[in-house]
Amino acid sequence: MSVTAPPISSGIPLHLSGVRRVFDGDVVAVERMNLDVPAGQFIAILGPSGCGKSTLLRMIAGLDRPNAGDIAAIDRSSIAYVFQDAHLLPWRNVMRNVALPLELRGIAKHERINAARAAITQVGLGDAERRYPSQLSGGMRMRVSLARALVTKPRLLLLDEPFAALDEITRQQLDEQLRELWRQQGMTVAFVTHSIVEAAFLADRAIILTKRPARIVIDHDLSVALPRERTNAIRGEPAFARETRVMFEALERGGV
Repeated sequence: MSVTAPPISSGIPLHLSGVRRVFDGDVVAVERMNLDVPAGQFIAILGPSGCGKSTLLRMIAGLDRPNAGDIAAIDRSSIAYVFQDAHLLPWRNVMRNVALPLELRGIAKHERINAARAAITQVGLGDAERRYPSQLSGGMRMRVSLARALVTKPRLLLLDEPFAALDEITRQQLDEQLRELWRQQGMTVAFVTHSIVEAAFLADRAIILTKRPARIVIDHDLSVALPRERTNAIRGEPAFARETRVMFEALERGGV
């Protein structure tokens, strides 16, 4: 079967109204969350451990459902999700891992191979197509996971602390690469992280949450003080330090 490959990515808006999630035992994870994200915006979501960040992301992805409130209908085929663990299939090489989402959609083999090769090149792994996960470093495995998400040309990209387990140099390299891929492709991005430095570098807007149940402490616009085009050199600039301070103080108010 030959199916046309997904179109070039462009972002979609995200709208949450009064979203509430309660788990068994009356454990409230997310409390009356209201959030509007314009199409193509990059947001970072920060908060204390266990505050409900991942729960919020899972509800946006449709992997979990709120007990109350509404998340505006999103075509689930437009969403890609990158987890903290790369979750690669060990018996598949890089090419076949990246092509898997298109294979599951019934995309013709030559089309999915071409699309996978392009995504692999985008993340800087063009020379690793035939390697298996066991032959890759942690940073390389995360690049493969990112390529597998990008291969579907998502309009909404959700990332749940994908670089948290990596060393600082690799993490900064991937941050820079992700920011540039977003600038090129224009998808809407929601990125969960514990790092205020990572959030300030990547995002144009930071959503700071309280300890559980998650509520918004501040919704902070980073794009006013920081340029759209960013390299890792910006981390040493005074404006960058001021933005991280604003977020740190908000996290303190939220109960870190």
